Amino acid sequence: MSVAEPKPHDSGPLHVTGQARYIDDLPTEEGTLHLAFGLSEIAHGEIEAMDLAPVRAVPGVVAVLTALDLPGANDVSAGANDEPLLSDGNVHFLGQPLFLVIADNHLAARKAARLARIDYIEKPALISIDDALNAGSRFEDPLTYSKGDPDAAIAKAAHRIEGRIELGGQEHFYLEGQVAQAVPLEGGEMLVRSSTQHPTEIQHKVAIALGLPYAAVRVEVRRMGGGFGGKESQGNALAVACAVAARATGKTCRMRYDRDDDMVITGKRHEFRIDYRAGFDDDGRIAGVDFTQYARCGWARDLSTPVADRAMLHADNAYHLPAARITSHRLKTNTVSNTAFRGFGGPQGVVGIERVIDHIAHSLGKDASEVREVNYYASFKDKAGETTPYHQEVSDSVIREITAKLAKTSDYARRRKAVAEWNASHPFLKKGLALTPVKFGISFTLTHLNQAGALVHIYSDGSVNLNHGGTEMGQGLFTKVAQVAADAFGLPLSAIRITATDTDKVPNTSATAASSGSDLNGMAVKEACYQLRNRLVLFLKNQYRVAAREIDFADGRVMVADRSFSFAEVAAAAYQARVSLSANGFYATPDIVWDRIKGRGRPFYYFAYGAAVTEVVIDTLTGENRILRTDILHDAGRSLNPAIDIGQVEGAYVQGAGWLTTEELVWDGKGRLTTHAPSTYKIPACSDRPEVFNVALWDRGLNKEKTIYRSKAVGEPPFMLGISAFLALSDAVASCGDGTIYPSLNAPATAERVLFAVQRQGAGAGHGV
Repeated sequence: MSVAEPKPHDSGPLHVTGQARYIDDLPTEEGTLHLAFGLSEIAHGEIEAMDLAPVRAVPGVVAVLTALDLPGANDVSAGANDEPLLSDGNVHFLGQPLFLVIADNHLAARKAARLARIDYIEKPALISIDDALNAGSRFEDPLTYSKGDPDAAIAKAAHRIEGRIELGGQEHFYLEGQVAQAVPLEGGEMLVRSSTQHPTEIQHKVAIALGLPYAAVRVEVRRMGGGFGGKESQGNALAVACAVAARATGKTCRMRYDRDDDMVITGKRHEFRIDYRAGFDDDGRIAGVDFTQYARCGWARDLSTPVADRAMLHADNAYHLPAARITSHRLKTNTVSNTAFRGFGGPQGVVGIERVIDHIAHSLGKDASEVREVNYYASFKDKAGETTPYHQEVSDSVIREITAKLAKTSDYARRRKAVAEWNASHPFLKKGLALTPVKFGISFTLTHLNQAGALVHIYSDGSVNLNHGGTEMGQGLFTKVAQVAADAFGLPLSAIRITATDTDKVPNTSATAASSGSDLNGMAVKEACYQLRNRLVLFLKNQYRVAAREIDFADGRVMVADRSFSFAEVAAAAYQARVSLSANGFYATPDIVWDRIKGRGRPFYYFAYGAAVTEVVIDTLTGENRILRTDILHDAGRSLNPAIDIGQVEGAYVQGAGWLTTEELVWDGKGRLTTHAPSTYKIPACSDRPEVFNVALWDRGLNKEKTIYRSKAVGEPPFMLGISAFLALSDAVASCGDGTIYPSLNAPATAERVLFAVQRQGAGAGHGV
């Protein structure tokens, strides 16, 4: 049995010894060329003149290309055809690629790219959400999802609140930056190696740019050094640039962004503003709520439409809202085009409702966990028929059970009292505590993406070769899928060879995103494996005149009634009997129906649940803060690999807490990103993780839907558990006042923002701040 066992990551030893090969580690032939983009220095305007002679004069420069030199479509967008590889004469953000330098070494290309003499006709730039609103700059008309009559419910409620929260964006900060390599092949075909979550999209973009059929472009990726959504569409530009340059020069071309360029050029998590109104009773039970979400999308659509949609779809989080309205504005600005990031808009939606719950609790003088409990969706056992604001029935909720157990195992009630006692006796250091849940929908909201393919070979020596459409970015997908194959054949995990994702082997793949990698590819691999297993069973059944039930695969052997054979012996015999030992598997998620304009249907196959309790301490003199302890209970269903899943939960929590506490993106008034390096952009370090970090998977987890071995997705849902750190800071700030002023923290809650929030509480901890 391999499934559900804690197994190490298949590349773990290679990672820690430095032997794991990433794109930039791959050996290349002599004469490989290197590329760099020349970038705009203004945020909005037109190019009046561009003198590239100084660029071409740099030693080592082979060629310099502009949009006029491109052989095919000048487009690297995710689908809206609004994102040119190289500027068409218009400038939309500071850092936009204007021309492409091809040189014989990386440093020469980068240095040359900075030497162009460019004259611009500069235009006013829209940088902020307010700029876009004042200019009426949107990608589409506001979209509204609604249920019931929230205006009437709010008006009739015993109590009402309203407020606003601002949420900053987030840099992906993958350890391996954006990188690609293109190798020209005979007949004009192209081999592309790209650090991408979406090989098929790279294939399509390269083919269109070169005027080739998709089949003439092969894209391969063995692993990425992190992705987090930032390599779903952002790698298109590098791959297309490499392919165009390889076509022009006849040589292998490679391109990688240095960290500063990466941060300036690539999209981020969407910055949001959320306005809210809510009506509720004396217990905090919500009668109606009205959200208006403003998403700063940047200059091109990229994936902003589905990101903003998913923010709307998670505006309820784990709470039943009898009457709700969510209105979304997708704003166009002269900043980098924002893109996918772990949670894909869901975290912004969840923060909105969690702020409402916290605000309600403060207004009633209650513990926020009590208000959460009265608003949770009913347990699946109660069959209450409760629906989301987009009218999907929530029939699998386990949030009440999870939060009840976590409150007990984390000793929440006692610690709540202890925090109050601490705060009463300490004037300068204040503690905060928060318990927050997550309910996260699993599936692509673009229905046709919910499909996957796989290719499995059994060789005559019994070894197994496995390929599928998912990509490995450190999350352990390849290990989990290999476990599925090992389980099907009764083999040890070491007998399964996992090969690089390759569009020549499995075509028409979806991005490894939406937390669906294991769900989709695991099922496709299982389908392929059981085709092969059934062929072997039929062969053995006829060969030895036994019933199918008398044949079993386990521990590397095959039992045939009272006979025992090694798997290798069976494979060799089947080969000699001319039994096909290769199979393709395919899976499509069932029961998904969604109308994004009407806001009705079932966009998600199921929901994943979890909860976290976080305790923090703040210094009221400086705003400095620390996470002292975090307890997490997460529902991974019947986990395919508990060790990998726990690691995903830990990492997701820290990344989520970083987004909401330390990671601040700052643009100046000209549209220049000023936080474009580790020196100015603060991701969590080892010392920022909780001093006490207790993480467990829910031991009663079992997906009610027929997913791969009844497991649940675990990539994105635990990211939102980091919200507990943000609300614990809010709780600590609130303790500095007399209870009349709600803290209204914005995110990221940096030390400065925490300090200012303390000062807004009045005298602030009794020391006259």
